[in-house]
Amino acid sequence: MTGYEYKVVPAPRKARKLKGVKTPEARFALVMQEVMNEHAAQGWEFQRAETLPVDERQGLTSSQTVFRDLLVFRRPRDAQRTEAQDSVQPEPVDSADTTETPDPEDSIDAPATDDTDTTPDHPDDDADRT
Repeated sequence: MTGYEYKVVPAPRKARKLKGVKTPEARFALVMQEVMNEHAAQGWEFQRAETLPVDERQGLTSSQTVFRDLLVFRRPRDAQRTEAQDSVQPEPVDSADTTETPDPEDSIDAPATDDTDTTPDHPDDDADRT
């Protein structure tokens, strides 16, 4: 049996203006198409759009119910990857350690210098040159 993983993202709220796309419906459809294609390229399959109620705080003591539009995507869990990980045997480890023990003084790193600093050390010097 194939399991799925799900991804839920907020639906776009604004359509972008694009050359040749005149109506608000067409602009919104184009934005939705871009979101769906972006997720499809990552292996996600669009399932449905949902509008769900959410209680949100309003002010200090009250709350209100607002509705949020969400897009639901799914993709099969990577069964091949988990099967491959299960079948891989760990590499044997040699019991003889031939690596040298690092000297603690060698592991201290000096602070890195940044050679990309282009600001003058003495700003007054630049003013005198002009």
